[in-house]
Amino acid sequence: MKAIICTKYGPPEVLRLVEIEKPAPKDNEVLIRVHAATVTPADVAFRKGDPFISRLFTGLLKPKFTPGDEIAGEIEAAGKNVRVFKKGDKVFGSGGTAFGAHAEYKCLPEEAALAIKPANVNYGEAVAVCYAGLTALPFLRDKASIKSRQKVLINGASGSIGTLAVQLSRYYGAEVTGVCSTANLELVRSLGADKVIDYTREDFTRSSQTYDIIFDVVARSSFSRCKNSLKPGGVYLTTFPSSGIMLQAIWTSKFSSKKAMFAATGLRPASEKVKDLLFLKELTEAGKIKPVIDRRYPPEQIAEAHRYVEKGHKKGNVIITFEHNDKT
Repeated sequence: MKAIICTKYGPPEVLRLVEIEKPAPKDNEVLIRVHAATVTPADVAFRKGDPFISRLFTGLLKPKFTPGDEIAGEIEAAGKNVRVFKKGDKVFGSGGTAFGAHAEYKCLPEEAALAIKPANVNYGEAVAVCYAGLTALPFLRDKASIKSRQKVLINGASGSIGTLAVQLSRYYGAEVTGVCSTANLELVRSLGADKVIDYTREDFTRSSQTYDIIFDVVARSSFSRCKNSLKPGGVYLTTFPSSGIMLQAIWTSKFSSKKAMFAATGLRPASEKVKDLLFLKELTEAGKIKPVIDRRYPPEQIAEAHRYVEKGHKKGNVIITFEHNDKT
């Protein structure tokens, strides 16, 4: 089978598409014929080995792994002890720190973060919901305890996590302000943002407007810069695990009414992720959320996909798609 591997840290060219042996499922595993997987800023970080903390999962000096976390595909075979899934099930989910989604086939244990995909979207859209949803949902719902009528600002509202964060905030009844570039203003409005701010023309931290939640999904701001834009009791969220945000999270949890927070959403138990996948499936099928796809690449163009993601200007999600000759 075809698989993308990374055997050294560096630019996109270190990624190689190779032929490796097709895996066989263990008694408690399912074999997934992969149709789509995401290419995310996290994939870029793991490929570069930067920040250094990422190497705890891939190797301190030299990596050797098949990248990719989020996955969508069809179950080709199931081990004899598998009860929840069966051959032919169309699924989406996350392999977590096991990686390996950037391959034609992937084995996952039955108890992994896996669920039947939403029926009204294709595999690429399903895997986009998985990636963005499993990040945005625990940040907004669990960390910030988002509530109806709150004012929420999404910094980076046109990216993969941002596009879904806007929609989830609207679902919870918040008043949403999206921050993005000029080219993406209409996209963010179409997703339900009540207001949009063009960051090339206006710095939201210099405005007198204040928010209950500021969700910085692109790590282009900081708690210090955003503090005056938070209401008393307000929460600043960031997806980037810097040492600064960790220290601020500890300090503000004890000594400030305005909180800085980070969540290691990828390290949550699979059982929690499954519950969220089922919730996201329900919202998707009800039309409450809609995944945004920017570009799709075949595995032969993985380096190009990484280069595009690394620029930081994508609209929604970037997807790797695997074609199978026997696919119906």
